[in-house]
Amino acid sequence: MDLGAISAVQKYTASRPATEPKAEEGGSMFGKVAKDFAQTVAQGEAVAKQAMVGDADPHALVQALAQTELAVETAVTVRNKVVEAYQEILRMPV
Repeated sequence: MDLGAISAVQKYTASRPATEPKAEEGGSMFGKVAKDFAQTVAQGEAVAKQAMVGDADPHALVQALAQTELAVETAVTVRNKVVEAYQEILRMPV
């Protein structure tokens, strides 16, 4: 095998960790938003289940449902904007 190829592979391997995300940063912003969305929906479901068996007051149920509705509407709006941007990119002349 050529020494130049081995050297290139070694340099690539050494530079690769610099391009990878760091684990201690906690992931991407999208990951954090998705986790918050999932927690909000799960909390709304938990409060709804408690209300069905009579363990939660109606005010807490209405508040949880409003938060869940807002989170879902926000997610749908973001999704629509992403699809719209993708379609706009597809319409661009090459």
